[in-house]
Amino acid sequence: MHSGPPVLFLHGIRTSSSMWRAQIGALADRGIESLAIDLPGHGTRMGEDFSIEAATAAIDDGIAALGEPVLLVGLSMGGYLGMHYAARHPEPLRGLVAASCGAIPRPIFIGGYRAVAAAIHRLPDRGSALNDGLARLLVREPGLSDLLSGGIALEVMQSGLRSIGTLRPLDDLAAYDGRVWLVNGRYDHIRFDERRMLRASRHGSLTVIPGATHLASLVQPQAFTDAVLAAWRELADVPASQP
Repeated sequence: MHSGPPVLFLHGIRTSSSMWRAQIGALADRGIESLAIDLPGHGTRMGEDFSIEAATAAIDDGIAALGEPVLLVGLSMGGYLGMHYAARHPEPLRGLVAASCGAIPRPIFIGGYRAVAAAIHRLPDRGSALNDGLARLLVREPGLSDLLSGGIALEVMQSGLRSIGTLRPLDDLAAYDGRVWLVNGRYDHIRFDERRMLRASRHGSLTVIPGATHLASLVQPQAFTDAVLAAWRELADVPASQP
């Protein structure tokens, strides 16, 4: 048995815990306990109201289920929530992997995303076909099935984006005294503040995954898993040559 922490995964907006299947399986193969939760309004919790407070409670529940301090891994919205949580509740964390959240959520960008989301939501199918088409264009199998199988939370975009717009990731990173790994895809469209985020982190590092876009864990699952394992090994003090 290794002495490293269990790993708790937080998904992105509209997606669900199913997006982490590749990482959950890879960690299980190495005897590492992990858990991916559905945030309010997503996956098995679709239809619930989303808020920062409700998401924080969900993270609390996930940590309690694992029973000890965790390595928290979040992608996109999950990464922003992870930074927010770490700044306010550092005790149950061993470290934070914040992925695909390399931009400050400025009002102009959040407003633009909300306007696009509102227009898509007015389509007869609420944008379901458009979402599926884009997913099939951007993500190959088996990642595509992992992305779609938990359902796509079309109704959560406005509340989710509005909530993300209230977050202050630079302040959150500066407040957290634990280890932070920033992980972004080379072709992620929202990584333009990653260096500012790295400077804000007290104990941070930055990994850029070649060939990956915003959904780095799905587009380049092995490379993303390797980044998570590198973080886990550092906390566990396990040499990189060991599984």
